[in-house]
Amino acid sequence: MDLIERYLKAVGAQLPAAGREDILAELRDLLMSRVEEREAELGRPLTEVEVEALLREVGHPLTVAARYGAGPQHVVGPELYPWWLFGVKTALTVLVLITIVGAVARILFGGAEVGQAIGQAFAGLFSSGLTVVGLATLAGFIIERQADKPAFLTEWRARDLGMFEVGVFSRSWWDSLHEKSGGRTLDDTDKALAEAMPKMSPTAGALGSATAWGIFLLWWSGLLGLGFRPEDLGGELVRGEVDYGLLFAETVTLLYWPVVVFAAAQGVFHVLRALTGSPARLTAFGDVVFRGASLTLIGWIWMYSPFSPLIRVDSLGAFIDRAETLFRTHEGVDTILMLVVAAAFVGEVLALLGALKRLLVGR
Repeated sequence: MDLIERYLKAVGAQLPAAGREDILAELRDLLMSRVEEREAELGRPLTEVEVEALLREVGHPLTVAARYGAGPQHVVGPELYPWWLFGVKTALTVLVLITIVGAVARILFGGAEVGQAIGQAFAGLFSSGLTVVGLATLAGFIIERQADKPAFLTEWRARDLGMFEVGVFSRSWWDSLHEKSGGRTLDDTDKALAEAMPKMSPTAGALGSATAWGIFLLWWSGLLGLGFRPEDLGGELVRGEVDYGLLFAETVTLLYWPVVVFAAAQGVFHVLRALTGSPARLTAFGDVVFRGASLTLIGWIWMYSPFSPLIRVDSLGAFIDRAETLFRTHEGVDTILMLVVAAAFVGEVLALLGALKRLLVGR
């Protein structure tokens, strides 16, 4: 019975010290009983090959030891898996967008060859994608082993089930879109697209936002291997005596820690939303705070950033004159930047007003 003893030693090595001897004694009795039953059927002692086959029927030592272990026997279980998959899809989408922007910037402003930029983009996306999936799996592993599951798993509500309709990445969504748009005009197709778009629940939206901000934070801080940093997006754009790429890199350096704090705060806030069911007033309050922070950032870019001497104007008349000159001559990178910053300011103000309204009415 040397094989049985070796088998029991292999099982015992995987067991915790507490209760090991009792488990091995129970398993030894089980194995000996099976051997005796098989020998009684055959009318002779079992050969080594037959004992080996019997042990395989019982199971590999790792599998058998796991049956006596505490905790779940999976990394991400079926209850958590839809949330894990949703987070991974969102994170990969953000990665793809960042990678595309970076590749285009290197081609247009950095002097990179198209093939080289695309190759670097794919390589960076692959390695970063593996990192994202690994981090999501680690988070799932930790959640599965908590004594108390998060509220979004145990206290879900019917209005949150829209998360499972997020199917832009699924065949069913595309099939639905094809059925609704087949043989229609462009306007009708646009309407069909709007109808087919999934209605994301507040909790799913909060989870998606938290994931997106987390990926952005990892990229901004250089922890994702995408092959380019935020300052690289400025490229080598020189117009006249102005090196816009250098100004962009200087601006990114000055904004590094403020953006780290801003992105981290956004991520934590959206996690809080997901855990609390994303109440309307909490969401609106966060929008007010973060829109205010965004307006502060835009104001700094206008008044004090390295770009300020190029884009700042002191009156509405001067603003209109520069815009008219741009539309007439189609030249003026600094005026384009001025219009972009101004448009961003107006958009944030409108968003802030909408958030204030939701905060007051509660919906």
